[in-house]
Amino acid sequence: MTRFARITGTGSFLPPRRVSNQDLVNQLAALGVETSDEWIVERTGIQARHFVDDHTHTSDLAFEASCRALRAAGRQPQDLDLIIVATSTPDMVFPSTASILQRKLAQLDAASAGIAGCAAFDVQAVCTGFVYALSVADAMIRAGNARCALVVGAETFSRLLDFNDRTTCVLFGDGAGAVVLEASERPGIAACDLHADGRHVDILCVPGHVHNGQVTGDPVLKMDGQAVFKLAVGLLEGAALKALAQAGWQAQDIDWLIPHQANIRIITSTARKLKLPMERVMLTVHDHGNTSAASIPLALDHGVRAGQIKPGQKLLLEGVGGGFTWGAVALTL
Repeated sequence: MTRFARITGTGSFLPPRRVSNQDLVNQLAALGVETSDEWIVERTGIQARHFVDDHTHTSDLAFEASCRALRAAGRQPQDLDLIIVATSTPDMVFPSTASILQRKLAQLDAASAGIAGCAAFDVQAVCTGFVYALSVADAMIRAGNARCALVVGAETFSRLLDFNDRTTCVLFGDGAGAVVLEASERPGIAACDLHADGRHVDILCVPGHVHNGQVTGDPVLKMDGQAVFKLAVGLLEGAALKALAQAGWQAQDIDWLIPHQANIRIITSTARKLKLPMERVMLTVHDHGNTSAASIPLALDHGVRAGQIKPGQKLLLEGVGGGFTWGAVALTL
């Protein structure tokens, strides 16, 4: 019997604090940094984003999204035998955010203690992280090493931002999205295509680290926006076409393109290259901003809960991020 991996439930969570462009404009003005709602919308398509408070961790966002995905799948934490969290903003250097999430899920009730034995680890591929994590979980399920996996993208990027740099601080937000991926006799994930090119590590990075108990380097996000844009559009098209070819699909077969929600210009350019109308592209960038590894599962769950994305439809997920990383996943929901 051929073994497949299917998404059986989705969930997401945004921190309560919604920061509109005007809220951000006012905050930046107090720092002597000039920008405007019109400037942000024209260049990015972003109108608002969500920021965590000082007491909320990435694992807290992951926990809320995971609980919703588990409920949607009709599963309990003890049903899981694999947890993968994609994040660039972990709770701490170690242990993994996935291990911290595992502990929180185990505390839901006494019966959930069975989750304590399942594998749990993080994947760090920045904005492509969820695509990477989903591909790893798919491979483990197909190989028979897991039957029921929780795959999460969760970020608190607001803590990496330099609010004196209007070209980056207006782009990012916080949030989490999750899926339950289960072994099935029916096809689900049809193809995965992953790539990285370390020659471009400097165009999108946070060049800081801990050394002798002190933060050294520059622990805030740095980005060459023009270089990222030029690379992103071509690389996303290539990954999409490769994943479609592996799946035996054509671009016109896709019911929904669910791209990383980085910038409306990158999204529209990619859709144009694939000859897909924007009516078949899931968009949340206007209300979420760029939530890095969380953006694809957030958009997926938004579409599912809005009744736009339906079981049996063909989806193409694609992301691009620091590293430089990129990839795509073709699947039937």
